[in-house]
Amino acid sequence: MLVAGKRSEARREATERRLARFAALRGKPARPGEFWDVVALTAADVGQALAYRQQLDAKLRRKELPLGPRYLVFADPPGHKAGNGGSTLHVLQCLEDLCGDSWTSFIVLLIHSGGYSQRLPNASALGKVFTALPLGDPMYQMLDLKLAMYIDFPSHMKPGILITCADDIELYSTGVSETVTFDKPGFTALAHPSDLTVGTTHGVFVLDPASFSGTGGLEYASCHRFLHKPAVETMWQCGAVCVRGTGSLPTAPGDHGDLEMGSECVYTDSIFYMDHSTAKRLLAFYKQMGTLCCEIDAYGDFLQALGPGATQDYTTNTGSITKEGSQLVEVRQKLYSLLKGTALNVVVLNNSKFYHIGTTEEYLFHFTSDSKLKSELGLLPVAFSIFSDRALAESASVMHSILEPGCLIGPGSIIEYSRIGPEVSVGEGSIISGSDISGKVDVPSRCFLSSLSVKADGEVQYVSMVFGVEDDLKKSVKVLSDIGALRFFGVSLPECLERWGVQVSEQLFSSESTGLSLWTARLFPVCSTLGESVRMTLQMVHSMQHTSPLALHGLRCLSVQEMLRCKEVGDMMKFRKQIYDEIHLRRQKEKSDL
Repeated sequence: MLVAGKRSEARREATERRLARFAALRGKPARPGEFWDVVALTAADVGQALAYRQQLDAKLRRKELPLGPRYLVFADPPGHKAGNGGSTLHVLQCLEDLCGDSWTSFIVLLIHSGGYSQRLPNASALGKVFTALPLGDPMYQMLDLKLAMYIDFPSHMKPGILITCADDIELYSTGVSETVTFDKPGFTALAHPSDLTVGTTHGVFVLDPASFSGTGGLEYASCHRFLHKPAVETMWQCGAVCVRGTGSLPTAPGDHGDLEMGSECVYTDSIFYMDHSTAKRLLAFYKQMGTLCCEIDAYGDFLQALGPGATQDYTTNTGSITKEGSQLVEVRQKLYSLLKGTALNVVVLNNSKFYHIGTTEEYLFHFTSDSKLKSELGLLPVAFSIFSDRALAESASVMHSILEPGCLIGPGSIIEYSRIGPEVSVGEGSIISGSDISGKVDVPSRCFLSSLSVKADGEVQYVSMVFGVEDDLKKSVKVLSDIGALRFFGVSLPECLERWGVQVSEQLFSSESTGLSLWTARLFPVCSTLGESVRMTLQMVHSMQHTSPLALHGLRCLSVQEMLRCKEVGDMMKFRKQIYDEIHLRRQKEKSDL
């Protein structure tokens, strides 16, 4: 454990240095070659892209981002879901359309941030890349953290594109004289030591054992082939498993590091770079293919074609694809032919950890309970908020919120972008987002509550969604007779509907094509005020938990799917700004009183 402690301390020091470098750049112009030429975000559709641009503009006005790069947002093409591979190809086309041939001289950071975040719905309306983090002043969002953690990369990178996703965090340290460079032709990927269970849900590199030792901070290794979400047996058969020593393997969710010497591990993926020569080949392929009607994975469908040991076997394996497009096998085979023989360079970060923040469970664990992440990243219990010490239980996290004296927040709960009144009590392990809660209210434990502004009947109105933290919003059934399989706070949906006075019918769901699910169920009343919408949804939970009737029949209700379609981004940002301004005013008053 002593060695693990030293590794953790090294990551903490390296992270602190990167955060300080980024903090010094916020709101200031970056010198040529010091930062990215382009920071590109992908969005699922035009509406989400507009929301991202509005938030980028607001962050630039508040001087939260370095000046100099072009911050661009590209919506996926309409129609079939593109996947992050299809989005990558589309962004290449957009960059060429926007900048002409000069795009090939740019150093680009591409953050895949499209999608509706069904497993972390507080990020659904305004995007995972703008998820709040209990860190920094001005308070960080995931975008800021990405820019901070990659702050060393642009000055050691030849023109090309670094590709990452919006819902993960990579922390690492290297030796004093070691530098991560992206200057080789083809692809260059970062690799992190992980236990074998983690490898089954990620990409795994089969490294040439003669090319690296597994010690030190950073090594450049030769990669024989890349496996995408392989079974443990496959990792052993393909020679991907390395041995580092004895000691217990990590058990916390998403824990990918600190494997003791002698333990079995694999090296898993996170971010990767492609040089512009490779990007131009992919763009030519995209132009030749025309409209894509299948979902392409940037990791599974690009990287599996690389390395001397790559085979075509994966091109016909569509078992891990959620929606198989008619073109999928054909596209994979063409990509394999295009990319075969292209180099896959791997930067092995022996002292690194990878965290995924893509579900309510991961969000709660990493921001309230994960002492190692708190220490290494410097997470705060309270970030940019007004609160009373007596309001917070141990391990609660509060971000960009106002907690009036008298309220109580339970252990392991997260409050973000909200106003909590003096008589409000929040239970354990809950998430409150974008809400205004007043009066004498008890929010139950393990409750997820998030409020949205929507445009309904030509005016701004409000809807609050509420679920149990463990509820599965993606689970769907095909026919009404099966909706008993859907659980709301652990209770079957038909039982809840009966208590709320709502009849089961086809009209209860906003979409049949995507299945009948909690995501598409029209459950949440449209209200004229934010506070009223919160009160109504909490009454739904109280009715369900205490078997007391509630009359929802006759009220106009929306599904989460519909809430996102008619979301009013400007009003949600206005509410956040009101909280922001009030926090500033109260802080100034406190300073003047001193």
